[in-house]
Amino acid sequence: MLRICPLADLPAGEAIRVDDVSPPIAVFHTDDGEVYAIDDTCTHQDASLADGWLEGCEIECPLHASRFDLRTGAVDAPPAKRGVRTHAVTVTDGDIFVTLSQDAPNLPPGVSV
Repeated sequence: MLRICPLADLPAGEAIRVDDVSPPIAVFHTDDGEVYAIDDTCTHQDASLADGWLEGCEIECPLHASRFDLRTGAVDAPPAKRGVRTHAVTVTDGDIFVTLSQDAPNLPPGVSV
């Protein structure tokens, strides 16, 4: 389990990129108070999803507007065709923790772990 940060340090509606793992992950705190973690790299092209636009439980890639469901990792809008890997999140004693998925990541062409 990876400690990310105190929940209080990640305002609702914001995201952070975690580079301590490969590939990097993004952790999102939705306006509804939920916290989700996914691989940070868009599956269409090498772009940080933490830099995208968060709306509800969807993140929109800042490059080409692909959207991903934070709950499932599924693609909700092209041009991406493959979903992103999701990771389990727990909040314990006010801190965000992520348990990394053991599944293989879906990385865009030309990007490797």
